[in-house]
Amino acid sequence: MPQAAVSFQSVSKTYATPAGPFKALDEVSLDIRQGEFLGLLGPNGAGKTSLIAILAGLARASSGKVLVQGFDVQKDYAQARQRLGIVPQELAFDPFFSVREALQFQSGYFGIRHNDAWIDELLHHLGLTDKANHNMRQLSGGMKRRVLVAQALVHKPPIIVLDEPTAGVDVELRQTLWHFIDRLNREGHTVLLTTHYLEEAEALCHRIAMLKRGRIVALEDTTTLLSAASHSVLQFKTDQALPEALASKARVTGRVVQIPAKEAGDVEALLTQLREAGVQVQDIEIRRADLEDVFVSIMGEGQSE
Repeated sequence: MPQAAVSFQSVSKTYATPAGPFKALDEVSLDIRQGEFLGLLGPNGAGKTSLIAILAGLARASSGKVLVQGFDVQKDYAQARQRLGIVPQELAFDPFFSVREALQFQSGYFGIRHNDAWIDELLHHLGLTDKANHNMRQLSGGMKRRVLVAQALVHKPPIIVLDEPTAGVDVELRQTLWHFIDRLNREGHTVLLTTHYLEEAEALCHRIAMLKRGRIVALEDTTTLLSAASHSVLQFKTDQALPEALASKARVTGRVVQIPAKEAGDVEALLTQLREAGVQVQDIEIRRADLEDVFVSIMGEGQSE
């Protein structure tokens, strides 16, 4: 069996809090294959950030271990870290250097010199060429995030970890970033992505792992996960409140309402209920369930318990 790019082996993490011990991760086991694009999804507080912090060597697991291409992130920290390129959620930068200088210094941390051709390529693909000599303080938030991506890739790591890389950034950056990351993945780089933009995960990821309360509750190929969704979705717009019986199972975003419907008879019944309640609807459509529908369904399982 080929060696995993990243292997989480029974990883648990417990934090001490004023209210008592809090278990952020509970026996998480997950192998990320070489060359795979894996999405790690979960609600806030599910344990995603803790898992990545342990992978990066920034936190120590309470039990279990993590291997990066066979190197333990605690015992073989330098070898493991050399193989990782991590784009963090937070914007952290040195305000005293230009973009190019920041990338040159980052290269130096990994013992790499004279890689200006690769730095130029990163600047080009991330739309930073005209900002190369600008001081980091002069950049907008979106541009700073592009630099973070470039810093993570400057040593050509075989494994790329993207922790909410497009949170709060413009559409142009999202498109530019995903085009470049997809190219690197096709060239053999392994990618681990956490994101709240589920359409990104659906479009890009080969497999999806879902975390809930520190445990993996789903791990499947993206296609398999979507095909297992046995329902369609009735989607429409309305300005009126839904009757309570429908509101409990609907997902409402502004004026857009989405309600699961297993078959044609369910759609007819839903429309009848809306009509009897006096709810006027517009732009009715029936679509197949997407990753967001699957995610909401899985995260809602056992909620009452």
